[in-house]
Amino acid sequence: MTTLAGPPVAAPSLLVVLPAPPGAEVAPPDTMIAGLPLLRRIVLAAARAGFEQVVVHPLAGPEPRLLEGTIGAPLAGETITDAPARLVLLPANVLPQVRWLRLLREMPLDPETVAIDSSGAAATQGAVGAELLRSAGEGAGAHDLIGLLAGKLPHVAQAADPAGRFALVRPGDAQVAERWLLRSLIKDTEGFMSRHVERRVSLAITRRLVATSITPNVMTLVSLAVGLVGAPFFLSADPLHQVIGGLLFLTHSILDGCDGELARLKFQESPAGARLDFWGDNLVHVSVFACMAIGWSQAAGVAWPLLPGALAVTGTAAAAFLVSRRSAAAAPAATARLAEAVANRDFIYLVILLACFGKAQWFLIPVALGTPIFMLLVRWGARRRPAA
Repeated sequence: MTTLAGPPVAAPSLLVVLPAPPGAEVAPPDTMIAGLPLLRRIVLAAARAGFEQVVVHPLAGPEPRLLEGTIGAPLAGETITDAPARLVLLPANVLPQVRWLRLLREMPLDPETVAIDSSGAAATQGAVGAELLRSAGEGAGAHDLIGLLAGKLPHVAQAADPAGRFALVRPGDAQVAERWLLRSLIKDTEGFMSRHVERRVSLAITRRLVATSITPNVMTLVSLAVGLVGAPFFLSADPLHQVIGGLLFLTHSILDGCDGELARLKFQESPAGARLDFWGDNLVHVSVFACMAIGWSQAAGVAWPLLPGALAVTGTAAAAFLVSRRSAAAAPAATARLAEAVANRDFIYLVILLACFGKAQWFLIPVALGTPIFMLLVRWGARRRPAA
């Protein structure tokens, strides 16, 4: 074994999908996993990870229709011309995450080193690997080529994080792989209730929708509609009305998770979709807070509750504008974690709890105070980064 060295690789890069190694279950390339055939999911993940070219061994993907509309192409002798800066070999039975493929593509690696993963995947600088692929017969699989690479190159290193891929090696692994893929959508930064309640429900919904024609943007609009319908219930001081509003607010949050899950599973992420999701979410928050303030003022017969309502609404809108102007990478990790804690969606459960007593409007007080803190954290993080 050897340590990794050298500068990170940017481009060009080539991913080659090879037949599975001996002893592994040869999952058909059209095996459906979360709404997409296995082979197509591999190729789309590679494109999202930044690979310029993907070629598929004839024995790994004999059906060209699975590659239609992707950067994938069948492997032939003339397919590989110039040696790529980074060559990655992937067995056809390995389901990868985008981040894992990106790591294989960009990890620092000496030219005379091959990095091998226990799943049978390998990465190397492309000259030697490209020569082997040009001369390989149709019977050569991942096990054969990686063995040849290890014999020709003097150094062998450990490949990327094994948590980023799932190898199908037993009958029935397709369903297990799908559950693994769905669990990978849960973010480390999510709150306790979001992770253990909302995300469980949203993933169950997404699992049933991913094979349909419903798009992420449609789910965003459905989520937006549910949230806006729930907002007027907070105009009332009646606990029943407020609880209904709180449950609709929670439903909006759950469905708001589905659109991102669908986008990542279907490889349909887009800047326009992200903007629609972001501003739709904030529109629901502003509507809920405005209705809380108006309902509180009417129930109390005084005007002062409109002040915390105005602070909550303007603070939410200003924070949304500030965040939309700055990428998440613009802040140091510690500051980003603090900002995410302030904006944690677990607050919805506090709203529902207060609603049980007809006091959901009290939530405006921490919002009016917490939103300026959130904005200060974002601005502080943005200023610290240039200084660093």
